[in-house]
Amino acid sequence: MAKRDCCSSGFAVGFSRHYFVWWSSSFYLLALIQLLVLVNSSAATSGPVINVTKHISFTHFSLDDPSVLSDVKLLGSAKFSMEKSVIQIPDESEAFNLRHQAGRAIYSSPVRLLDPYTHTPASFQTTFSFQFSNSSNASVDGDGPSHGGSGLTFIIVPDEFTVGRPGPWLGMLNDACQEDYKAVGIEFDTRQNPEFGDPNDNHVGINLASIVSTKAIDASDFGVFLNDGSVHRAWITYDGPRRWMDIHLGSDGHPSKPVFSGSLDLSPHLNEYMFIGFSASTGNKTQIHNVLSWNFSATSQAFLRFPSEETCESKITLHKSEAAQSQTTQKRSNKEPSSSFFIFIAVAVLALATMIGFIFCSRRGRNDNSKLTAIPEKTQRPRPPNKPRRFTFTEISSATRAFSETEMLGSDARGVYYRGKLSNGCQVAIKRLSAQFLNSQQGLDRRRLLKEIGAMSRVRHPNLVPIRGWCNDNREMMIVYDFYTNGSLDKWLFGAGVLPWTRRFKVINDVAEALSFLHSKQLAHKNMKTSSVFLDVSFRAVLGDFGMVLSATDSRRFESAISQTADVFEFGIFVLEVVSGRGRLDPEIEQEERDLVDFAWRMHVKDEKVKVVDGRMGSLVNLEQAIRALDIGLLCTLNESKGRPKMEEVVEFLSMDKQIPELPACRPVSLFPYNSATGLCTGYSCGPFK
Repeated sequence: MAKRDCCSSGFAVGFSRHYFVWWSSSFYLLALIQLLVLVNSSAATSGPVINVTKHISFTHFSLDDPSVLSDVKLLGSAKFSMEKSVIQIPDESEAFNLRHQAGRAIYSSPVRLLDPYTHTPASFQTTFSFQFSNSSNASVDGDGPSHGGSGLTFIIVPDEFTVGRPGPWLGMLNDACQEDYKAVGIEFDTRQNPEFGDPNDNHVGINLASIVSTKAIDASDFGVFLNDGSVHRAWITYDGPRRWMDIHLGSDGHPSKPVFSGSLDLSPHLNEYMFIGFSASTGNKTQIHNVLSWNFSATSQAFLRFPSEETCESKITLHKSEAAQSQTTQKRSNKEPSSSFFIFIAVAVLALATMIGFIFCSRRGRNDNSKLTAIPEKTQRPRPPNKPRRFTFTEISSATRAFSETEMLGSDARGVYYRGKLSNGCQVAIKRLSAQFLNSQQGLDRRRLLKEIGAMSRVRHPNLVPIRGWCNDNREMMIVYDFYTNGSLDKWLFGAGVLPWTRRFKVINDVAEALSFLHSKQLAHKNMKTSSVFLDVSFRAVLGDFGMVLSATDSRRFESAISQTADVFEFGIFVLEVVSGRGRLDPEIEQEERDLVDFAWRMHVKDEKVKVVDGRMGSLVNLEQAIRALDIGLLCTLNESKGRPKMEEVVEFLSMDKQIPELPACRPVSLFPYNSATGLCTGYSCGPFK
């Protein structure tokens, strides 16, 4: 055995030595080719320097001017206002619901903004006037006052067909995780998004291929209030060779003091030709972004290219005589060989060396394989880019900045949530399971936990939070989810603001669809509560924070029988919380109304269910719809044998496809007599199991 190991080691050393020699030769040949290519390309920059200029001027955006229609391209919700002769994002004239709109107004031809040989950005100056106004139609959808939007951005982007995301993305980016999307934006933001590092709701930001501003400036320090309804003018000057930018902002004349003046290298975020223009968006609140006028001029350096000494005329014209041909051949032979000739020779030598190296290595391998038995290497199958994967503890620690308290999102009995940023720039939410949970009856079986996490990761639905992966290192267990900037539903329901009824009813429908899909796959959620529901940028509800999904074959017999019905029961309480805008057990409310389910049943008995509806929503709530939702919620809290529906039926009730069964006249005596340490039910409804 020792002899065999020795032979194997000798073969490895010998093979490695020959391979190293071959690899080194190849490396130097490649370096030679690269050098020749650089020499060849430097010839392209040997001509005199010239300036490439571009001038754009729009004193207004009236449709009577034919250049406006031909030179400005509108995307998304951007429109020309015939009445005001301005660009509007979104379009006020056709507004029904101005929320969550995004649009762009782009100059239709690309502008040269980078010299590809020297990587020197162009110098440019632009000035434009803009105004933010509130629409008279902003509250047509009945969601209450909604003044104030996201803001306007002067953008430099690589194409003219990307609309951009609404809400806090300002229409500047289309995909937050698209790392190679080159874009520059100067934002005039009227909405504070703390998750993006915004200082307030009145600031100017410089964005380089990211919605997170490289530099953010408080406009209030310069006496400018962007959403005061007045016309503002911005002056942006960029010196390409110096990599220096100045931004001025004011209402009356050119201000002497810039809001920003400093070094800024745009070259990594530019292509040679880029599109320029404006983008804007609205989120949960709305405003009309008006661009009244716009001037732009750019100057970039280029090297004048002359014809080379070589000519291909002989390939396309007929020779007049053999003498002329021989004379031309003799003249060319006296010239020095061209760089392309050296490149051809180098490539040929490299190809020959590669062939010799492979032949030598294969023969040596065959000779040694006759003496030794080769052990096949285990090849790793390529993983699809969106498939959940296992993360290392180091990756998670780096993403959360060593589990910093500033990245903590929240906690519950099972663990702590952290916000993290992966190496590719994407934000994620990471649940770090607590030692108490891992040492409990549920957490002791690590193999079962991993199997359940695997079951979760294979489930895909628009209203379920995708799982990016997991970590099982250093006695730690963590789950990596997608991150949602709008956070969990409980913060919107029980916080300082008031979530409008249309959004609440949409949330109820979304969560019902998610649970119905889970149950159709013989899975259960087991952690149904408002803090387990998250809202994306368009306020679509997604259900996450699973309480460890259990399949009917893998779970305990009793839990498999009740886990889905427990989901329905908890969904019923969830509906009551959404309609009433309060928690299931609110200590700040009087004793007789503290228990939400008990209070809702008593109001049902008295036929006064309207008192359960959240009064903060005012008169804009659809009471008939809200009462129907309350009936569905109470129906879900019935005993299974007394009419508790399945989630498939609940979806039909909500969509009006099926009539709701009549509720009993009074509250049942025992709703759900089961007490589980796994958290299948909580509060008054969990009595001792008999």
